[in-house]
Amino acid sequence: MEKVVVENLLSDERESQIRAANELANLGTKQRQKLAEKGVIAPLISMLHSEDYEVTEAALVALLSLAFGSERSKSRIVKSGAIPALINLLQCQNISLIEPTVAALLILSSCKANKLSIASSGAIQILVAFLNEDNNINLTMQTKLDTIATLHNLSTSREIIPLLASSGLVSSLLQLIHCTEKSSEYVGKAVALLEDIVSLSKDALQETAGTSGAIRALVETVEEGSPQCREHAVRILLFICKSCREKYRGLILREGVMPGLLQLSVDGTWEAKNMAGELLLLLRDCASYGSRNKQSKHEMIEQIMQEIDAEEGRVVDTTTLRLVEEMIAKLST
Repeated sequence: MEKVVVENLLSDERESQIRAANELANLGTKQRQKLAEKGVIAPLISMLHSEDYEVTEAALVALLSLAFGSERSKSRIVKSGAIPALINLLQCQNISLIEPTVAALLILSSCKANKLSIASSGAIQILVAFLNEDNNINLTMQTKLDTIATLHNLSTSREIIPLLASSGLVSSLLQLIHCTEKSSEYVGKAVALLEDIVSLSKDALQETAGTSGAIRALVETVEEGSPQCREHAVRILLFICKSCREKYRGLILREGVMPGLLQLSVDGTWEAKNMAGELLLLLRDCASYGSRNKQSKHEMIEQIMQEIDAEEGRVVDTTTLRLVEEMIAKLST
């Protein structure tokens, strides 16, 4: 069987190549890895350049099966020249080919040895374009999630962060967060990726802080997102506030962050509670920041309530008061 698969892939007969690629995809893991060692990757990559849809699709599926679960095969596929062929497929305007191509890049980008090759190929700009609302390609939600996951894989390499920050990705993510249901998995993945980038790039952080509507979208995410999503959002707001407290403190407060922040400090994840408490203290009067250990619980509650009244222009209700008291109790333990 293995010998026949190799021979058919190396043949010039269309039907034989398609049949061999399909057979390869259906083999067990050990058999597939044996075939990878016997040189089937090169002919499969050659098939990716075919103008015949069925040939290309069969080759894509076979390469996906070879790459899955094998770091060695992932590396070998990229070294054999797969990336230029995959980039061409991303630009082909055929959704039926684009979607498995994105899936292939997702798998290949999980290998550390492949990240720089993928990032320097132009893939980032194409993937970012897929996230934009005004693109002309109607991708499935799964492919959009795969796109974000691929960019996330690349973001784990510090060398690639500048490329991501300068690609327009920040703007695309902020647009996505602003326009999409905050509790969705899509927004959750987008906020997590945005956090990765702003945590390592001052340019990305400044772009996020300076983009109109960005702080409001993040505040809404703190209020409406999933538990992990809220954690990522509050961390980004914390980065923004710490980057220039004098400039952003008032802007964050004016977007009505207090109710969501107080709620998060009580019922968020462990990390979210800590960050919510830290951000809440940052948003207090400048002169008192960092002095919580010198204040009584009553004084801290009174001062925080004054900050909420002053910035939000409303009388604090009993629910908000209860949340403040609970938050202070947790900070004091």
